Amino acid sequence: MEEADVDALHDAGWSDEEIHDACQVVAYFNFINRIADGLGVDPEPEWAEE
Repeated sequence: MEEADVDALHDAGWSDEEIHDACQVVAYFNFINRIADGLGVDPEPEWAEE
């Protein structure tokens, strides 16, 4: 992320709070995926790549 990325979101009509919330959600999913990978958690069968 760079300042230009945030500027683009502002230009698209996003508020600072919306940008903050999106960052929090993305960071949380990234964290959970890293924990799952580190623990060797297998994805749900219906999520398997074909």
